[in-house]
Amino acid sequence: MPIHEKHLIRPENLVRNDKLAIDGVDVSGDWSTFIQTRVITDYNESLQEEIAALPGGEFIHRCWQCGSCTNSCTVNALNPDFNPRYWIYLIRLGMEQELLRDKDIIWQCVSCNKCTYACPRDVVPEAVMHATAHWLELKGYVPEKPSVVFDDVFSGQVFAKGKIEEGRLMRKFFVRTQQKLAQPWLIAMVRGLVSRLPITLLMRLGLAGMVHPRTRNWGRTRDAINEYVGEQNAKHRSALGLPAQSTESHS
Repeated sequence: MPIHEKHLIRPENLVRNDKLAIDGVDVSGDWSTFIQTRVITDYNESLQEEIAALPGGEFIHRCWQCGSCTNSCTVNALNPDFNPRYWIYLIRLGMEQELLRDKDIIWQCVSCNKCTYACPRDVVPEAVMHATAHWLELKGYVPEKPSVVFDDVFSGQVFAKGKIEEGRLMRKFFVRTQQKLAQPWLIAMVRGLVSRLPITLLMRLGLAGMVHPRTRNWGRTRDAINEYVGEQNAKHRSALGLPAQSTESHS
């Protein structure tokens, strides 16, 4: 039986014999190309439930594999290996190790939402991609991405103070991502601001960087937000069978 979609088969699963004769018939070369037999030992029957328990993955069960998401995908047009339909298929089958083969490109989703508009079943594939990326991070299969670190630092400041202070935000982000603070683009931006902004505004910015602005009467709101975030994190980790994470106050 001919293979019409050879690109869907992993290269390491194709076996080709340069010299092979069967019953006296020479079938060397492409005639002797076979798909290696596989025995799946990494089946995770809870994989779909784990993705569905995370924000954005709630409707993954609706998918009927029409392929509209992949056909409309902005990233797939540039990188055919970025295939939301295929990943949703793997998740629903529980093929965790097969999914992990693409763990480094699942994060490439640009949230253009073309897939969501094209989906006839309201699966919200864009959200499923982000839920899958979150799952990869929670499971420890990928390190924290810089964008995730920035979101954490940004939200941490808002939760703690009710406001953000840009200088402190950038410092903490660079420390968390192990980058040098003296970035050429940052130096150029600061020089541009110093040369253009009024001295009084510069003084206020400098003072805000030392004093750390707070929102008045923020305590109860902060506690409520921290409680909610803690509950959601515990819920997501529990759904993935992970131990509870110790909570730290953001500052």
